[in-house]
Amino acid sequence: MNEHTMEKMKTMKLHGMVRAFQTSLLSDTAQGYTADELLSMLVDSEWDERYNRKLNRNVKNARFRYKAAVEQINFETPRELNKNFILRLADCAFIDKKENVLITGSTGIGKSYIASALGHQACSLGYKVLYEHTAKLFARLKMGKADGTYLKEITKMEKQDLLIIDDFGIQPLDQQSRTILMEIIEDRHGKHSTIFTSQVPVALWHEVIGEQTIADAILDRIIHDAHRLELKGESMRKKKAILTEENTENVN
Repeated sequence: MNEHTMEKMKTMKLHGMVRAFQTSLLSDTAQGYTADELLSMLVDSEWDERYNRKLNRNVKNARFRYKAAVEQINFETPRELNKNFILRLADCAFIDKKENVLITGSTGIGKSYIASALGHQACSLGYKVLYEHTAKLFARLKMGKADGTYLKEITKMEKQDLLIIDDFGIQPLDQQSRTILMEIIEDRHGKHSTIFTSQVPVALWHEVIGEQTIADAILDRIIHDAHRLELKGESMRKKKAILTEENTENVN
């Protein structure tokens, strides 16, 4: 009868229940459960199974640059990183409110890691997230205009609860990139959230975008009511490299 029950569970794709039921039978723990306890255990196992599948799917689809976690962010290194501010962002209420986050600072200071950590946190809470590196994004979308995939790419970005645009402003935008950025931001404004990371201070983004009218329109939609995180200090990568070198010398 148990085999027949498990076959039905598999047919209904209740894989979490199947595994939990099999484990309980093999360990004889099922006999110690009341009917209510057994049902609760099976439902919890199925819930966990589906949650983990969805989380793994969300993380895979996000295509993060880093495997990052809010719990692993280093708050000890001096870079004007407010722990309470990050923890408030980590509840992802800003996504529900359709607000943006702007993270600026010098190269290697941890902007991309923090953005990815917030992205992973959003995935764990069930939000759809997509990570994009600015240069690669514009190159791909320009190619998309030529091969007919542009609309599909733009539509995909529009549907994300959170879009991470990393390393914005490394190079000034050309006319085509400005138009693409305007379309992305216009589609998302007031509907979804976007995280920008940049080595360039927000005050200079107008120059990066160029063409005053379009720059004004884009920045008005990005900056208004955005949460800002301005990191200052030495490169984390540089410090890590020095530390590794010192440790190697001590060993030798």
